[in-house]
Amino acid sequence: MTSLAEKKGFIWFDGEIIKSEDANVHVLTHTLHYGLGVFEGVRAYETPEGTKIFRLNDHTERLFASAKAVELEIPFTVDEINKAQIEIVKRNDLKEAYIRPMSFYGSGSLGLRADDLKVHTIVAAWEWPSYMAPEVFERGIKVKISSYKRERGNLVSRSKVNGNYVKSMMALKEALREGYDEALLLDTENFISEGSGENLFVVKDNVLLTPNLEASLDGITRKAIISLAQEIDIKVSVVDLTEHDIVSADELFFTGTAAEVVPITQVNDSIIGAGKRGSVTEILQKNYFDQVRGKRASFPEWHTQVS
Repeated sequence: MTSLAEKKGFIWFDGEIIKSEDANVHVLTHTLHYGLGVFEGVRAYETPEGTKIFRLNDHTERLFASAKAVELEIPFTVDEINKAQIEIVKRNDLKEAYIRPMSFYGSGSLGLRADDLKVHTIVAAWEWPSYMAPEVFERGIKVKISSYKRERGNLVSRSKVNGNYVKSMMALKEALREGYDEALLLDTENFISEGSGENLFVVKDNVLLTPNLEASLDGITRKAIISLAQEIDIKVSVVDLTEHDIVSADELFFTGTAAEVVPITQVNDSIIGAGKRGSVTEILQKNYFDQVRGKRASFPEWHTQVS
């Protein structure tokens, strides 16, 4: 399999489009050592009207909000980063793409003060099918409640900061090692937080429940699902959820730009509902996939034309 470093193509780097193989940084790059950078994961989908990026501006606004949370000044505007994402999908001739904008500190010096450092910004794009195997969208996945926890009430810990994802990786490794497909993390007060890289939704008595954002990322797909649910008169409630709420749910599913919409059919040893994708999950999943691929007239403002 070709590694990302070996893929031919182009990357937007500090305002210039360069060949992928030339997009290199020094081994003493500050963010490589300390993890203080911010990033986004964005998707472009092929639609009947050509390639469109899904909720582009929402993602870029969140990139800047994450940067503000860690006092990192991105040396470009929201509009410039939006245009860079559109351009890099075009230049790489991608009909569907996963897009990665990131801002990070350079190699001016090391140390926790992080002073006098240049902030670099890149935008890359490549073909990346679903984060999950195709069959799980119907079959569902098994989830392990992790021993790792999210910090509650901390703006930095719920922002999309590079270093935060070490805990996500460890939680996922733990789950995979024990025979599960994904991890579900609690927060420091033992309420349900989120998956390793996904927001969680619970269906109970035809009401859609989702954890508040005290210890969770403000997910763009999460926002879309809430809107899609409200569109068809499904009541949505944002609440603190316990382990009991999870294992007694009628349906569960994860959402995220990478994962999209994935049913959860087992948590630890507990089978959720009937042990298969539920009807509410199925309709929201269908509407989401139809939405991102331009098969619905609703929410046209969510789509940015590329080609």
